[in-house]
Amino acid sequence: MRVFWFLSLAFVVSCTDKSYTPTVPEAAGTGRVISIFAATTRQKDDTGYYGYRRSEQIQLSELSVSVPPSHRPGQLKFGYSKPDPYTEFTMANRTEFKSGEDFLDRIRQKLRALPPSEREVTVFVHGYNATHTETAFRAAQMANDINLPGAVVIYSWPSQGKALGYVYDNDSMLFARDGLEILLRSLKTVGAGRVLLVGHSMGGALSMETLRQIEIGDPGWSARNLGGVVLISPDIDVQVFRSQMLRMSAVPKPFVVFVSSKDKALGLSSVLRGSREGNRLGNIQNVDTVQNLPIKIIDTTAFSNDAESSHFVAATSPALLAMMNGAESVNDTFFVEQRRGIDNFLSGNTGHGANAARIVLIPR
Repeated sequence: MRVFWFLSLAFVVSCTDKSYTPTVPEAAGTGRVISIFAATTRQKDDTGYYGYRRSEQIQLSELSVSVPPSHRPGQLKFGYSKPDPYTEFTMANRTEFKSGEDFLDRIRQKLRALPPSEREVTVFVHGYNATHTETAFRAAQMANDINLPGAVVIYSWPSQGKALGYVYDNDSMLFARDGLEILLRSLKTVGAGRVLLVGHSMGGALSMETLRQIEIGDPGWSARNLGGVVLISPDIDVQVFRSQMLRMSAVPKPFVVFVSSKDKALGLSSVLRGSREGNRLGNIQNVDTVQNLPIKIIDTTAFSNDAESSHFVAATSPALLAMMNGAESVNDTFFVEQRRGIDNFLSGNTGHGANAARIVLIPR
């Protein structure tokens, strides 16, 4: 009965047209503008925007996203065809690059303008049911709310952008592996001090499949070239994840997995896949099956109630975002355990009493 109710709701939601989001240049003077670099294996649809059909060619662009002045941490409000720049995320500009080298030169230019300590690149890989523009908006929201340093790059794979498109999206995720590998390899040349790979939901599965693919042909590449991997609510079978990790001769450090036992989307994913145990990596409750892997699991279950999405607590819980911003930078949050803010965060000493997240560290 619950599955029937969900599918009925999903049908209504899927009727919303999310394919068209206009460019509003005047929005650049309304809110804070964040530059998002985009690499996509989507084809352009009849409107000229990147849709859900698959392309073997990678298209590259720079998107200027205006964060509305009314924005509060954890929120992502946008108006599709009729955005209000004062209250909703709005696309202020789109610039397409004619070549991969032009794209990389623009990233180099942005990094050179920053202090050496901020010359980093974060690659965000979206999950199921996401459009191209939504992905840019989500990346801008995270960059704004967590104060991400350096350049933010999205890898926009051809999701159908519909609640009922799960099977299509799963095939598209596998299709998109080569494109993500090409993107990651190309970013070696931009002069970044660190390249961080962040995958959400099915994008976590895509990230892991791509790293496994790279490691088969070039053992140790991931650890040599990535400054860390973060999986947020990964929609991956735990046994599959083990096989992916064991393929790596060396693992990027650190390797962080955000999980929540209240993740409703992953519970449904388990049902759709015929798994009675509900055993997806992103809603894991027993760490025994990953105990010997060199990863850190951060349990965000306690923050689910104030999050806009139980499937994206790390980016939509105001309390968790505030805690992460309590460290000196997002780098402290993910990487520098010796500093006070993140040391308290990772140890579970959050100062929130009963609302504190349960933090589980998996040692090497």
